[in-house]
Amino acid sequence: MLKRTLIGLVRSHETTGEKAKDPALKTRYYKMSMDQVWEEVTNMFKKMNGYKLLHEVRNVGEIVVEKKTITGRTQDITLTLFSINPLKTAIDVYSASRGSLGDLGSNYRTILEIYKQLDKRLSAYKDLS
Repeated sequence: MLKRTLIGLVRSHETTGEKAKDPALKTRYYKMSMDQVWEEVTNMFKKMNGYKLLHEVRNVGEIVVEKKTITGRTQDITLTLFSINPLKTAIDVYSASRGSLGDLGSNYRTILEIYKQLDKRLSAYKDLS
């Protein structure tokens, strides 16, 4: 966690992906159709405190949300959903803080929070492969 805070002194964004060095930032896979995952994700953000669903672009698989941090900064978060096949969907998250200073690791913590909520909601469908 200290390393994340130190990186966050200068960096104000975080992203997940296939090749992420940190296992917590690896792409998540769920054994559900993209439509089902889409509904779950958008419903989740409507219920999560501090998050505001800004817009959804279903044809490119993007859901954009905004989060206000404790320090009053705003984070712009983009979730990208990929249909791997009719019964498997992947989710990546990109989170960036507005402003010029680093985020002290808050984007990293936001992504972990989002993934934790997704894993809780979709635990029966999580694909560990």
